[in-house]
Amino acid sequence: MRVLLIGANGYIGRFVADRLLADPAVQLTALGRGDDADVRFDLATGSPGALTRFLDAVHPGVVVNCAGATRGGARELTRHNTVAVATVCEALRRSGCGARLVQIGCGSEYGPSQPGSSTAEDAVPRPGGPYGVSKLAATELVLGSGLDAVVLRVFSPVGPGTPAGSPLGRLAEAMRRAMQSGDAELKLGGLGAQRDFVDVRDVARAVHAASLSAAQGVINIGSGRAVRLRDAAGILARVAGYGGALNELDNAPGPHHAPHMTHATGTPHLRPAIGHPRPDPDHPHAVGSPAAFPYPDGCGTWQQADVRTARDRLGWRPRINLEESLADIWMEAACRI
Repeated sequence: MRVLLIGANGYIGRFVADRLLADPAVQLTALGRGDDADVRFDLATGSPGALTRFLDAVHPGVVVNCAGATRGGARELTRHNTVAVATVCEALRRSGCGARLVQIGCGSEYGPSQPGSSTAEDAVPRPGGPYGVSKLAATELVLGSGLDAVVLRVFSPVGPGTPAGSPLGRLAEAMRRAMQSGDAELKLGGLGAQRDFVDVRDVARAVHAASLSAAQGVINIGSGRAVRLRDAAGILARVAGYGGALNELDNAPGPHHAPHMTHATGTPHLRPAIGHPRPDPDHPHAVGSPAAFPYPDGCGTWQQADVRTARDRLGWRPRINLEESLADIWMEAACRI
């Protein structure tokens, strides 16, 4: 089976490439903007006609699209997440290759959900920010294309290679700096959000399974369990061996709402931030800012995936627990000490 992988150099794409290359039945061709791609092509600016000619030459059986942008303004996000997918769909419609499309979507397409609930694929999407809007528009393009296609809505991917600008990436970097300087206190902010973290290697397994399946429509990919970011911070402190205190910033006035401190090597119990966390400019290891709270994906305080469809239609279940994912994040951060 020949697979064309778009976005092989991205966070998810790198692990998808590794997973596909491990399958002896797969012949992989990588398309992207980087010099190390097999074929250089920019979906955001390239024409559907040019991509069609390439598809007809390579004749893949599956196209996996991991490309996209997670940051930037609405115009940039639309160009990389929506216009690019329109180019892929149009090229596949024009091509005679008849390839199946596996599109990587995201949990941000759903927007905020009711605390305690699990979001299934039939939930009405109400994205809370431009990123989720741009990804939802891409999903709608894929679903309306008439192609043999599936969209994997990936919730909060974690694990090795986690971007430094992500909440967990920033947390690991702050903890690294604190340990490097011997700081006995780490100030954190905006840790009240609960998210469904799924290891990026499990995501790659889901992509591989979707490539081989006949499933169509939208399929959630997550762990099926929401975890508070403050609890993830406690796990990270434990696997890192950080012996200092975790002090969650709280901008509510008065002694009743003073920041709660706990020793990181014990059982973490960090007081929830109330409103927007107030960063301490005088503290070099403060994490969080008004822009980082709520969790910067437009999904409010809670998100948890219903992953039964992935189990039933792809035969997929997550295998890697959050502690292992965080340990791998920390190993990368620790290499910089």
